[in-house]
Amino acid sequence: MLPGKQRSESGTKDGPAQPGEGDATAELPVTVGNGSVSVEPDLELLRGEKTAYPVFIDPSVGLGASEWTKLSSDGDRFWKFDEPKGVGLCGSADGYYCGSGYRDRMYFEFGASKLAGKHVLDATFRAYETWSFNCNPYWVDLERTDNISEGTRWPGPKQLDQMGDRYVSAGRGDLCSPEQPNKWIEFNDNPDEPDENLTSTVRSLADGKISRLTLMLRAKDEGEPRAWKRFDSNAELKVWYAHKPGVPTSVGAIPGTGTKAQCRSSSDPLTVTVDTPTVQARVQTKVEAHGGDEEGSLQAEFVMQRSSTDTNSGSWSQVWSDYKPDSGWDPDGTLEKTTTDKRADGGLYRFRARTQSHWAYNGKSGDLFSPYSAWCYLRIDSTAPKVPVIVPGAPYTECTANDCVAHGGPGKPGTFTFKPNAADKDVKAYRWRLLTSDADATKRVSAPTTNASVQVKDVKPGLAGTQTLSVEASDLKLDKEGRVRWGPPAELAFKVAAAPGPTGRWRFDDGGPGSGLTVAKDTGEVGTRHDLVLRDEAGTGWSTLARRGAGDYSLRLNDNLSDPSRQVGYASTDGTAVNTQDSFTVSAWAYLTDASANHVVLSAPGEYGSALTLYYSSAYKKWVFNRTDRDKNDPVYIRSLAEAESPPLRVWTHLTGVFDTQNDADKSNDTIQLFINGRPQGDPIVLADVAPTYEAWTADRNLMIGRSKVAGAYDEYFLGRVDEIALWQDARTPEQIWEEDRLDKDGAPTNELVAHWDATISQGSQVVESPEDPDDPASTTFPYRRGPMTLSGSGAALTGEDATALVLNGSSGYASATGPVVDETGSFTVSARVRLNKALLAVKPVGYRGLVAAQATPVGKESSWALWVEKPAEGTYQWKFGRTAVDSSGKVTDTALAAAQETVGEKEWDTWVDVTGVFDAGLPFTDGDGDQRFGVAQLFIGQFAQQSPSDVGLEMPQQGGGALSAGRGSAVGATGHYLPGDLAKVRVWTGAMTPEQVASQIAQPAA
Repeated sequence: MLPGKQRSESGTKDGPAQPGEGDATAELPVTVGNGSVSVEPDLELLRGEKTAYPVFIDPSVGLGASEWTKLSSDGDRFWKFDEPKGVGLCGSADGYYCGSGYRDRMYFEFGASKLAGKHVLDATFRAYETWSFNCNPYWVDLERTDNISEGTRWPGPKQLDQMGDRYVSAGRGDLCSPEQPNKWIEFNDNPDEPDENLTSTVRSLADGKISRLTLMLRAKDEGEPRAWKRFDSNAELKVWYAHKPGVPTSVGAIPGTGTKAQCRSSSDPLTVTVDTPTVQARVQTKVEAHGGDEEGSLQAEFVMQRSSTDTNSGSWSQVWSDYKPDSGWDPDGTLEKTTTDKRADGGLYRFRARTQSHWAYNGKSGDLFSPYSAWCYLRIDSTAPKVPVIVPGAPYTECTANDCVAHGGPGKPGTFTFKPNAADKDVKAYRWRLLTSDADATKRVSAPTTNASVQVKDVKPGLAGTQTLSVEASDLKLDKEGRVRWGPPAELAFKVAAAPGPTGRWRFDDGGPGSGLTVAKDTGEVGTRHDLVLRDEAGTGWSTLARRGAGDYSLRLNDNLSDPSRQVGYASTDGTAVNTQDSFTVSAWAYLTDASANHVVLSAPGEYGSALTLYYSSAYKKWVFNRTDRDKNDPVYIRSLAEAESPPLRVWTHLTGVFDTQNDADKSNDTIQLFINGRPQGDPIVLADVAPTYEAWTADRNLMIGRSKVAGAYDEYFLGRVDEIALWQDARTPEQIWEEDRLDKDGAPTNELVAHWDATISQGSQVVESPEDPDDPASTTFPYRRGPMTLSGSGAALTGEDATALVLNGSSGYASATGPVVDETGSFTVSARVRLNKALLAVKPVGYRGLVAAQATPVGKESSWALWVEKPAEGTYQWKFGRTAVDSSGKVTDTALAAAQETVGEKEWDTWVDVTGVFDAGLPFTDGDGDQRFGVAQLFIGQFAQQSPSDVGLEMPQQGGGALSAGRGSAVGATGHYLPGDLAKVRVWTGAMTPEQVASQIAQPAA
């Protein structure tokens, strides 16, 4: 008789002993260690006609934390076990004793990171069996379940779907005849059994329709002890895939016989002077292949249409299409070009492209197509002016193939001469713009006489690096739309030298609360360093509320004082840090907690007053950047004001003030301008126009953080937090200010979690905030202290059959708190973990939208932002993220909408899905009419960005106010839109996340 059930001191369940241990061999060469498995690629799949590729996934690799566990019916659980465990009934039979009759189940959870951008063709799950109760085979089931966490208890998460079963016995070695060594047991869909759905389920994981895949191993007969088996912890998925195609890039037409292509909107078609134009597109995989990975079998498809009237008001019909390459396939990133057949002179055309991905596997083949690119418009006009000539002047020179020398710098004007093409005789005007500068509008200049050259001296590149100047010529004749016609563009590339770095930068990450440090180091790059000294121990300190996220700190100022009159905390440099007589730029992130008085972020004082002040004004109810005309009592204040009143409190806002002397000694053209969240507030203010007595006077005192000098006395102390202060001794360009607003770290923009409501740890009538660190028992309060979300009087409950969740009935249930929690005129990210209720959604009318999370606008029954599921047709559902702008009366003035590419699939029901909206205010967007938009809305399902064809740009900033709700919200003039489903988490970040950040910070295990 074998030894019975044994427990180690840690309570490990061993079951029957294993004979012959150490002599067992696997069917495939594997390396086993710490629960991970690496397998040599199946090279046969890469040869011949098979273009599918294999990938191997185990629970300890990929997205998020490693997830696997074993549960026993007697209450024991074995989280992340590292030795073989059992499944089935551990009891007695045939004289063998395993245990007291408890049942075991094993769970393995997989992330989707290795499957991102892949179309799954086939999938196999395999587990390494190391022991069977006897030599007879018994059935083992593989089931999909809801997700697991360390706290998961018997009977485990809800079972969702059958994945497969196997009738096997392995691991008894020479106790059986023939011998039964340890063996990989593989589960793959049996085409004769339609209830086996492993491949389609793994495809849903790869497509982002489910965020995690949890598979359970169990004995089919849990009442039969002979079916008990032992498996190792190294289970894995083996997946064959094809690359999903992505929307092609570099789509455009070449205007003439050159090599450079452009894509233009319907309001400004590209002029093409040949009747067989060349078009191009760069084929893409949906997700960039990593080094060493196969890069797909891709082809570009082009389609072209012509207007029936050769105007935008005509109807469009297809006149040409083509594929490139003509035969075979190209890898990711190949630029494909093709020439159309003969087109009509004077015709108005539009074209677009998409990527096709080809696959062949197991005797079958197929094709996948990306969405189309945006339309590119062109007009063929052989009589239009030809490509003009561009002659560079100081300080910039033209880049050649072997020589591209940097000159000048951002904001430094360059001189260029525009000349007519030798074939032209009647050029009367030119227009030009920098293609690499989204902030630079097209400018027009007239020729002094017909066909004369023009010298332009105010070409100001906004960023360092290679820039492209585009110039077109015109004879001022009108086209068929009644607009001035312009010929094809000439392009000239030149390189701009890097700008000097900051003369001061203070990140306030020197020490945390309680560190006792009183100095913030200056990490500037130019000139003398000036450290900031924290003044007044009670009113200053370090705060964990910081703009660059977890582990960062900021400067706390005065808002912890019980006596508001005791506001004396500030910081100052140990010397004069800024020359206020010359151009400069100051920048800071501010977190204001009081609006009842003036509160200064930073200032540069002199003897009587401050030469510059960046602050909140309680009189104007706005952010302000100002200068005074002179250093005297009762000076004239010259202000650059924010466009919007009443900015939200307790949010991070990026403030920038620019003083520009125009690089000359003429004080009459000196200007100041305020930027908020990277966006200019009105036009620059000419100081001498406001105050004829203005002088660019020099502040000779230390730079002050948190107070200013007025009439010889210090006052206007800041209440809240200040972070990431920077100072440059030049006038930053708008593009450089956008870059600073991103607050990059290691090449990616930073973000800060500013709100986190967690239903999984809540009970009663409130959804509480998540602790700052769930692993720290001493940390019980979220640092931003937004307060709990309160449940509605009916239709909402904190319950759930598998774990605590906010369960909503879809007709009256919701939870809400007071918002907003971010400055929505800047970039932010919002995400919710949601589980839809299919039965409740099915009875909703077509057009119904169930709001997952939403922030109301201050006026009108609309939401400033919202995540929702919509029912566009019977039986069809789609995730969406949108922004809505309203005027002072609440009337909708603009919308930005990002929609999921595909409708909600069968695998998305009754399981948790992370739905994330990102609004990137620093990503300029030009709509189909060529109009500049304010920012871009993006939607993610799980870790996957949705390539939405909708209008994702917002024209003007919008700030929410009032209720922030989960499970309902305001839209199309009404409040309601209740969500049928469950919510686990609602989180909001300051900052726009990248796809990589969404994957690493949001698409985590549903724990």
